[in-house]
Formats: sequence, structure tokens, C-alpha cells
Amino acid sequence: MKNVFKTSLLLFFLIFFQCEKEKKAAIKKEPLKLQKNEKRIEKTWDSLNKHNVTTFLNAYGEQNNETKVLIRTAYGTIKIRLFNDTPLHRANFIFLTKIKYFNTTVFYRVAKNFVLQGGNSDNFQTVKDRYKYGNYKLPPEFRRNRRHTYGALAAARDWKKNPKKLSSPFEFYIVQNRKGAHHLNNEHTVFGEVISGFDTMDKIAKIKVGEDEWPEEDVHMKVEILD
Repeated sequence: MKNVFKTSLLLFFLIFFQCEKEKKAAIKKEPLKLQKNEKRIEKTWDSLNKHNVTTFLNAYGEQNNETKVLIRTAYGTIKIRLFNDTPLHRANFIFLTKIKYFNTTVFYRVAKNFVLQGGNSDNFQTVKDRYKYGNYKLPPEFRRNRRHTYGALAAARDWKKNPKKLSSPFEFYIVQNRKGAHHLNNEHTVFGEVISGFDTMDKIAKIKVGEDEWPEEDVHMKVEILD
């Protein structure tokens, strides 16, 4: 009986120490694992998400100070100047241009004598990019001197359940009406203006559209940085 007890006691300690050893090993490995709802923090510029919008874009804007972009379409080009006094929207547009997001999108709404709206499509890559960055929003940057005049570039936004008037980072529109669209002042952030290519805007405005103002033939775009 005594030998049986000693054997049992020895077996107990062996099992105990083995369990402790495995527990410590598990603890060492645990920091490498992500919890179900946890997100790993990236330390690269490719880390924009809905939790760090302002911080990311302020830093990105300081390192990327370009203000001119060119939109290429089958109907011609549109040259745009982005405003420095709307820094978050400017930096965001430059960021999306540099990762070539807009190159998978189209002008999906053509409202003649009103606006040309673009920055979205049913392209798989477009959907993938929007999902990757979490469909974040931009805080409004309304300025008294930035109005919805002819050729103004502004950010689209949701009107429902959006009391803070947060901008869509992906979708934009250009005012095509020569009298402007001043009823949208202080409703949407104006962050740039067309400086050439008004004839291209007029050509796009004349294309055939459906009842939803979606062009019958896609108006693809390629956006590139000028300076």
C-alpha cells in the first residue's frame, strides 16, 4: 500500500509539473494571438481605419502636400485644385488617389444642370478597398469662402441618421450647374474646384441616363496626381 501511495504521489507531481509547464508555454504564446473582436494595429501608412481618421489624415497631409489632380475620362480630362483649408478632405483625396482607389470607380450619377457624382462602382476591387478601410467617415470642414459655385468639388454624404454631416471619404461630386448649387452650402464640404475641363463636364452631362440618373454606359475615370 505504501509503494502504491508513493507511486500515486509521484504520478500526481509529474502531471502537475507537466500542466504548469504547458500553462507557462501557453502564456508566452498568448500575446501573439488575436481575440475574436481584436484588431492588430498596423504601423504602416496603409493603416487608415474608422478609429484613427483625423490622426492619420493630419499626419498624411503633412507628408503629402499635393493640391492638383487630373481626372481622365473617355470624354476628356478635368483638372482640379484641392483646398489647403480643408486639410482632412484634401489629404483623404490624395491618399485614395495614390492607392489608385478611384481608378476602379465611375461617375455613377449624372444629373444634368446639377452635379456629376463619382467615386463608386460595382467593381469587386472597389468593394474590396472600401471594406479594407472600414467605410470610415470624415468630419465636415465647412468654410465661409468655400461655396457650391460652378465647378466646385464636394464630398457626398448620407442624409439619414447623420446629424454631424459626416462626409463619405470615397464619393464626391462636381457642380455642373453654371449658377451653382448653393442650397447645399453648409450641408456638404466643398474641398476643391475645377480649374480646367469644363467642356468635359458638359460632354458627360449630355450622356444618356436611366431614371436613377445612372449613365447607360459607365463613365470610367483614372485619377492621377499632378503637383
